[in-house]
Amino acid sequence: MTRPLPVGLLTAIALASASSGCKDQAKESAARAGHDVTATAELVAKDVGEVARGLPAGAKALSALVADGADPRQDVAGVRKALLRVRREVADLMVAKSTFFALADPSGIAIRNDLEEDVMAGKNLVAIFPALSKATEGYTTGTGAFPGPPSKNGPDKDWVAGMPVKRADGSTGALLVTGWSYRYFARHLHEALQTRLLDEAKAAGSEGKLPVYYVAVFDKAGVYPAPSTPMVDEQALEQQDLVAKTASGPFQAVITITDRAFGYAAARTPTLAADTGVVVLRSD
Repeated sequence: MTRPLPVGLLTAIALASASSGCKDQAKESAARAGHDVTATAELVAKDVGEVARGLPAGAKALSALVADGADPRQDVAGVRKALLRVRREVADLMVAKSTFFALADPSGIAIRNDLEEDVMAGKNLVAIFPALSKATEGYTTGTGAFPGPPSKNGPDKDWVAGMPVKRADGSTGALLVTGWSYRYFARHLHEALQTRLLDEAKAAGSEGKLPVYYVAVFDKAGVYPAPSTPMVDEQALEQQDLVAKTASGPFQAVITITDRAFGYAAARTPTLAADTGVVVLRSD
């Protein structure tokens, strides 16, 4: 005669089974996040490539602003119009994810950007982004943070690219500068992943069954997710030491956040900046 198992043992077996199932599901989420982060890293390279290709063409188109000894500081309205025109007419810049285009003098003092309200004019961009000191010589990128109170989403970082605007004699008459913040860029990456996941769900006939997912940019200083990311998830990712874990290549693992099992995957994006990458957090 088979004796029934004690209630306590049945409960333990059920909990163990559930725990095993959660771990297996989290591992599957991590594997899927691995595919997601590969596609996301490729998109980062594409986005940076658009700026790298477009900025030289944009700088060439702006050369009239400094031709024959002209001083663009004497016509800031004309500078803004020229920046807007360049963004419309240079194909790569038209699709670039930049949040601004600005003209600075050769020392890096901002003259005017293309935004309606310009809070950048007069600021020393080289002091904020030291890498721009090399922009008089050619295309240059760097990171830093524009001054001002932190956003409600938390600390952020800005990526910039600069290119010299040359005079006919080859000297640098101005600098064309563009860029974006990491949190803004993470939102773009999150939306791109959303589009891909929606397409995959539609192809599989499983619309409405999207996973919970978040995308963030990371570096040695922190993690910068899209604005819709819960703080608890951002903090959990900050504790993972993503820079160290991706030192030798892409990395994936499982993690539990507020009793929910997630998988995550991270990869470096050297085209954006050194010791910088993207991470996808996912729960299916």
